[in-house]
Amino acid sequence: MSETARTHAVLLPVKPPARGKSRLVDLDDEARVALARAFALDTAEACLAAAPVGAVLVVTDDAFFASEVRALGCAVIPDGVSGDLNGTIVQAAAEARRRWPGLVPTALCGDLPALRPADLAEAVGAVASGTPAYVVDAAGSGTTLYTAAYDAFRPSFGIDSARLHREGGATPIPGDLASLRHDVDTLDDLRAARALGLGPRTMLAALQAGVRD
Repeated sequence: MSETARTHAVLLPVKPPARGKSRLVDLDDEARVALARAFALDTAEACLAAAPVGAVLVVTDDAFFASEVRALGCAVIPDGVSGDLNGTIVQAAAEARRRWPGLVPTALCGDLPALRPADLAEAVGAVASGTPAYVVDAAGSGTTLYTAAYDAFRPSFGIDSARLHREGGATPIPGDLASLRHDVDTLDDLRAARALGLGPRTMLAALQAGVRD
Protein backbone atom coordinates (compact mmCIF):
# COMPACT_ATOMS: atom_id res chain seq x y z
CA MET A 1 0.00 0.00 0.00
CA SER A 2 1.05 3.56 -0.57
CA GLU A 3 1.50 6.04 2.25
CA THR A 4 -1.82 7.67 1.30
CA ALA A 5 -3.54 4.41 2.37
CA ARG A 6 -2.23 4.71 5.92
CA THR A 7 -5.42 5.65 7.68
CA HIS A 8 -5.18 4.61 11.34
CA ALA A 9 -3.25 5.63 14.44
CA VAL A 10 -2.89 2.73 16.88
CA LEU A 11 -3.09 3.66 20.56
CA LEU A 12 -1.22 1.13 22.69
CA PRO A 13 -1.49 1.50 26.48
CA VAL A 14 1.18 -0.54 28.25
CA LYS A 15 1.44 -0.96 32.00
CA PRO A 16 5.09 -0.93 33.13
CA PRO A 17 6.22 -4.55 32.64
CA ALA A 18 7.39 -4.75 36.26
CA ARG A 19 3.75 -4.33 37.34
CA GLY A 20 2.04 -6.17 34.50
CA LYS A 21 0.69 -9.67 33.97
CA SER A 22 0.16 -10.64 37.58
CA ARG A 23 -2.01 -13.56 36.44
CA LEU A 24 1.00 -15.33 34.92
CA VAL A 25 1.20 -17.53 37.99
CA ASP A 26 3.86 -20.18 38.62
CA LEU A 27 6.52 -17.92 37.12
CA ASP A 28 9.14 -15.95 39.02
CA ASP A 29 9.12 -12.17 38.75
CA GLU A 30 11.98 -12.08 36.25
CA ALA A 31 10.18 -14.40 33.83
CA ARG A 32 6.86 -12.59 34.26
CA VAL A 33 8.41 -9.19 33.58
CA ALA A 34 10.29 -10.53 30.54
CA LEU A 35 7.07 -11.96 29.09
CA ALA A 36 5.07 -8.78 29.72
CA ARG A 37 7.75 -6.74 27.98
CA ALA A 38 7.95 -9.20 25.08
CA PHE A 39 4.17 -9.24 24.59
CA ALA A 40 4.08 -5.47 24.23
CA LEU A 41 7.12 -5.20 21.97
CA ASP A 42 5.87 -7.92 19.62
CA THR A 43 2.44 -6.27 19.53
CA ALA A 44 3.92 -2.87 18.74
CA GLU A 45 6.13 -4.27 15.98
CA ALA A 46 3.18 -6.06 14.36
CA CYS A 47 1.16 -2.84 14.44
CA LEU A 48 3.95 -0.91 12.74
CA ALA A 49 4.02 -3.54 9.98
CA ALA A 50 0.27 -3.34 9.27
CA ALA A 51 -0.32 -1.54 5.98
CA PRO A 52 -3.13 0.82 7.12
CA VAL A 53 -1.26 1.97 10.24
CA GLY A 54 0.26 5.41 9.89
CA ALA A 55 1.42 5.77 13.49
CA VAL A 56 1.65 3.87 16.75
CA LEU A 57 1.37 5.82 19.99
CA VAL A 58 2.45 3.93 23.11
CA VAL A 59 1.36 5.18 26.52
CA THR A 60 3.65 4.01 29.32
CA ASP A 61 5.32 5.22 32.50
CA ASP A 62 8.28 2.85 32.10
CA ALA A 63 11.23 4.87 30.80
CA PHE A 64 13.28 1.86 29.70
CA PHE A 65 10.36 0.27 27.89
CA ALA A 66 9.59 3.65 26.30
CA SER A 67 13.08 3.77 24.83
CA GLU A 68 12.64 0.27 23.39
CA VAL A 69 9.37 0.99 21.59
CA ARG A 70 10.65 4.36 20.44
CA ALA A 71 13.57 2.53 18.81
CA LEU A 72 11.04 0.40 16.90
CA GLY A 73 9.45 3.53 15.45
CA CYS A 74 6.61 4.22 17.87
CA ALA A 75 5.74 7.56 19.38
CA VAL A 76 5.57 7.50 23.19
CA ILE A 77 3.84 9.59 25.86
CA PRO A 78 3.63 9.11 29.64
CA ASP A 79 0.43 7.89 31.23
CA GLY A 80 -1.25 10.90 32.77
CA VAL A 81 -4.15 8.92 34.24
CA SER A 82 -2.46 5.73 35.46
CA GLY A 83 -4.94 3.24 36.90
CA ASP A 84 -7.79 4.17 34.55
CA LEU A 85 -7.37 2.28 31.28
CA ASN A 86 -10.14 4.09 29.44
CA GLY A 87 -8.89 7.42 30.71
CA THR A 88 -5.43 6.52 29.43
CA ILE A 89 -6.84 5.66 26.00
CA VAL A 90 -8.88 8.87 25.81
CA GLN A 91 -5.72 10.82 26.70
CA ALA A 92 -3.87 8.98 23.93
CA ALA A 93 -6.63 9.77 21.43
CA ALA A 94 -6.41 13.46 22.27
CA GLU A 95 -2.66 13.42 21.68
CA ALA A 96 -3.08 11.43 18.46
CA ARG A 97 -5.63 13.98 17.24
CA ARG A 98 -3.11 16.75 17.87
CA ARG A 99 -0.32 14.92 16.03
CA TRP A 100 -2.24 13.08 13.30
CA PRO A 101 -5.67 14.67 12.83
CA GLY A 102 -6.20 12.81 9.56
CA LEU A 103 -5.79 9.34 11.09
CA VAL A 104 -8.51 7.28 12.78
CA PRO A 105 -7.69 6.43 16.42
CA THR A 106 -7.63 2.69 17.10
CA ALA A 107 -7.04 1.42 20.64
CA LEU A 108 -5.43 -1.99 20.94
CA CYS A 109 -4.49 -4.28 23.80
CA GLY A 110 -0.74 -4.46 24.33
CA ASP A 111 -0.74 -8.19 25.03
CA LEU A 112 -1.30 -9.71 21.59
CA PRO A 113 2.02 -11.53 21.09
CA ALA A 114 0.77 -13.61 18.14
CA LEU A 115 -0.66 -10.60 16.29
CA ARG A 116 -0.29 -10.76 12.52
CA PRO A 117 -0.24 -7.44 10.65
CA ALA A 118 -2.66 -8.88 8.09
CA ASP A 119 -5.29 -9.52 10.78
CA LEU A 120 -5.02 -5.96 12.03
CA ALA A 121 -5.27 -4.66 8.47
CA GLU A 122 -8.31 -6.84 7.79
CA ALA A 123 -10.05 -5.66 10.96
CA VAL A 124 -9.71 -1.93 10.33
CA GLY A 125 -10.57 -2.44 6.66
CA ALA A 126 -13.80 -4.28 7.50
CA VAL A 127 -15.67 -1.14 8.58
CA ALA A 128 -16.04 2.30 7.06
CA SER A 129 -13.27 4.59 8.22
CA GLY A 130 -14.27 6.30 11.46
CA THR A 131 -17.24 4.02 12.20
CA PRO A 132 -17.27 2.94 15.87
CA ALA A 133 -16.29 -0.75 15.86
CA TYR A 134 -14.56 -3.32 18.03
CA VAL A 135 -13.03 -6.80 17.99
CA VAL A 136 -14.35 -9.32 20.51
CA ASP A 137 -11.70 -11.41 22.22
CA ALA A 138 -11.50 -15.19 21.98
CA ALA A 139 -13.35 -15.59 25.28
CA GLY A 140 -16.35 -13.74 23.84
CA SER A 141 -16.83 -11.06 26.47
CA GLY A 142 -13.79 -8.83 26.20
CA THR A 143 -12.42 -6.44 23.59
CA THR A 144 -8.98 -6.37 22.00
CA LEU A 145 -9.51 -3.47 19.56
CA TYR A 146 -11.77 -0.41 19.51
CA THR A 147 -11.86 2.21 16.79
CA ALA A 148 -13.96 5.30 16.07
CA ALA A 149 -13.58 8.80 14.67
CA TYR A 150 -12.17 11.26 17.19
CA ASP A 151 -15.52 12.92 17.86
CA ALA A 152 -17.19 9.53 18.52
CA PHE A 153 -14.30 7.90 20.39
CA ARG A 154 -15.67 6.39 23.64
CA PRO A 155 -13.73 3.27 24.69
CA SER A 156 -15.23 0.95 27.33
CA PHE A 157 -12.45 -1.53 28.06
CA GLY A 158 -12.72 -3.65 31.18
CA ILE A 159 -15.12 -6.28 32.47
CA ASP A 160 -17.78 -7.22 29.89
CA SER A 161 -16.38 -4.67 27.46
CA ALA A 162 -17.79 -6.33 24.35
CA ARG A 163 -21.32 -5.76 25.63
CA LEU A 164 -20.50 -2.22 26.71
CA HIS A 165 -19.05 -1.34 23.31
CA ARG A 166 -22.07 -2.84 21.57
CA GLU A 167 -24.49 -0.96 23.81
CA GLY A 168 -22.50 2.20 23.12
CA GLY A 169 -23.29 1.88 19.43
CA ALA A 170 -20.13 0.23 18.15
CA THR A 171 -20.23 -2.61 15.62
CA PRO A 172 -18.49 -5.95 16.21
CA ILE A 173 -15.94 -6.59 13.48
CA PRO A 174 -16.49 -9.96 11.75
CA GLY A 175 -13.92 -12.45 10.50
CA ASP A 176 -11.61 -15.06 11.92
CA LEU A 177 -8.93 -12.57 13.02
CA ALA A 178 -7.52 -15.27 15.30
CA SER A 179 -4.27 -13.53 16.15
CA LEU A 180 -6.13 -10.32 16.99
CA ARG A 181 -8.59 -12.05 19.31
CA HIS A 182 -6.02 -13.88 21.49
CA ASP A 183 -4.80 -11.53 24.18
CA VAL A 184 -2.70 -13.14 26.92
CA ASP A 185 -3.33 -12.88 30.65
CA THR A 186 -2.60 -16.44 31.81
CA LEU A 187 -0.27 -19.28 30.88
CA ASP A 188 -3.18 -21.07 29.22
CA ASP A 189 -3.73 -17.97 27.08
CA LEU A 190 -0.06 -18.01 26.18
CA ARG A 191 -0.24 -21.64 25.10
CA ALA A 192 -3.27 -20.88 22.93
CA ALA A 193 -1.44 -17.94 21.34
CA ARG A 194 1.63 -20.10 20.72
CA ALA A 195 -0.49 -22.34 18.47
CA LEU A 196 -1.04 -19.27 16.26
CA GLY A 197 2.66 -18.38 16.11
CA LEU A 198 4.22 -16.11 18.71
CA GLY A 199 6.32 -13.07 17.95
CA PRO A 200 10.08 -13.60 18.27
CA ARG A 201 10.57 -11.86 21.61
CA THR A 202 7.68 -13.70 23.22
CA MET A 203 8.83 -17.04 21.86
CA LEU A 204 12.29 -16.49 23.34
CA ALA A 205 10.91 -15.28 26.68
CA ALA A 206 8.53 -18.25 26.87
CA LEU A 207 11.36 -20.70 26.21
CA GLN A 208 13.57 -19.03 28.83
CA ALA A 209 10.69 -19.17 31.33
CA GLY A 210 10.23 -22.88 30.66
CA VAL A 211 6.64 -22.50 29.45
CA ARG A 212 5.69 -25.71 27.71
CA ASP A 213 2.62 -26.79 25.74
